[in-house]
Amino acid sequence: MNGVRTRKQPAQAANGVERKLNGHANPRDGGVVTIEATENIFLFWPNIIGYSRIVLAIASLYYMPLHPRTCSGLYSISCLLDALDGVAARRFNQSTRFGAVLDMVTDRCTTSCLLVFLSSAFPRWSIVFQGLISLDFASHYMHMYATLAMGSGQSHKKIDQSRSRLLHLYYNNRTVLFIFCALNELFFIALYLLSFSSPMLSPSLLPTNDKAAASAQPGNPSHPSSMIFATPGSAWAMELARANKMNSFWPWVLVGVSSPVMLGKQILNVVQLVKASKWLAEGDIKARRAEGLPKRK
Repeated sequence: MNGVRTRKQPAQAANGVERKLNGHANPRDGGVVTIEATENIFLFWPNIIGYSRIVLAIASLYYMPLHPRTCSGLYSISCLLDALDGVAARRFNQSTRFGAVLDMVTDRCTTSCLLVFLSSAFPRWSIVFQGLISLDFASHYMHMYATLAMGSGQSHKKIDQSRSRLLHLYYNNRTVLFIFCALNELFFIALYLLSFSSPMLSPSLLPTNDKAAASAQPGNPSHPSSMIFATPGSAWAMELARANKMNSFWPWVLVGVSSPVMLGKQILNVVQLVKASKWLAEGDIKARRAEGLPKRK
């Protein structure tokens, strides 16, 4: 009877099947085959939203030199989706380290690309935009590295209040985080629109009949270096004509409203950079003491 399998035996064998999340099968369970149950992190909903942000950001960069309205719309949607991926992560319980890094890298890259354009549109202020790019990258990289190295792999948004009250409020209050991020981006978008609409900031927008006297600032939308679209009836000429008729009133209003928050965001970046540097230095001191350094002679 040992060679005869009853009806209960397949069911018992099925009950003995194990589902593991470590991605390894165990063939030693008396002939029971383990089923590998893994999750595809790359297809989590928050990460899919992150991919769509990248696509929209690339599309906005494509339209950035000559199509301010289209570019601003695509860029704004990409930024707004930054809040949606967090909602999706909490709704579907799909918070991951990959998603957090993807979100941060996307934010840094899109903002930097916009600042690079502003640097070329306003060359006299290029050193300011270059400094903002450097500060943004340095503070977030230092902060991310410090939380991973010193915080036992914890999220970069889990900041203890004793370490920094400002950073604790910034990262743990969703309303504060959204306002600072949204208005910071809004400030740079408004500056971008002013490069197409304000003669005060872009003197080349002033009408002139003297081509030699016209400003030829590199990257200025009114004076592209390429003559491919020189035909007066071309799509470039039509869009440029509409862009130059853009009213600068609302961009100036947006700049005025968002500039205090933008400045506050840069202060937070400085605080974040300093606190992360001190945190890493504390870890270095502890590590050196554990190794008996410095050695006394």
